[in-house]
Amino acid sequence: MLDSIKRWLGQPVPQISGWGDLSAWARQHERQLRPVREPAGFVVDGRSGDAGWRLEWGPSQRGYIQGAELRLRAELPVPRELQALVLNRALMDTLESTVFDQYVEGVQTRIDTDTPPEMRWLVMFPRLSATEMGALRETYGALASIKPWVQQWLAGSLSDGLAQLPLAPDAPLLLMVSRRRLSLRTALAHPEPELLDGWVSLFETALRQAQRVSVDDRDLQGASTQPSLFPASVMPAEALRKG
Repeated sequence: MLDSIKRWLGQPVPQISGWGDLSAWARQHERQLRPVREPAGFVVDGRSGDAGWRLEWGPSQRGYIQGAELRLRAELPVPRELQALVLNRALMDTLESTVFDQYVEGVQTRIDTDTPPEMRWLVMFPRLSATEMGALRETYGALASIKPWVQQWLAGSLSDGLAQLPLAPDAPLLLMVSRRRLSLRTALAHPEPELLDGWVSLFETALRQAQRVSVDDRDLQGASTQPSLFPASVMPAEALRKG
């Protein structure tokens, strides 16, 4: 085992542009930065108060994000039944189009488990109306298994952070709560420290807000965690239109 560790330590650092700046950035914030060689990328472990989080940068794990992807995630003390999604309008349109093409044009009524949950949820969960989205109505959409929860989550500082985010109109951004975990996904071609600071700040805001939101037991009774089958009377196209 010791020989294996020595060989690992002796391997060169991945050829990531600005690696020295990233290392300095991690040390400045007392975060642990380590490379991932296969495929090339890196991982950063950090903390926000008592909660730990992980940042990953590398090749995209989702078809709707081209090139390199930035991912952040942290555990949340929420009910397992809670599933929530906030995404920008451009990404919502892309996912809806994909769902329509696959499950309507393909004459399918069942969504298989290989489909990412963010796509399955589009036809499952109630969405916030334009009025409920407030200042975010033109640029973001939101839905959840427990609608009052996502309404509270978006109130205040998280809504302000999303509204002020300098996101390109066609750039994908997704905030997701699933299986007691908060995740953020976005495209990021160049992981410069200044850009990482902005994304970490947004994620920590989302994390703090999520920790403050309470869940009413009455809301849990109607929460669904079974996204595989459309209601018998609703085809995917109808479900999308009703959103």
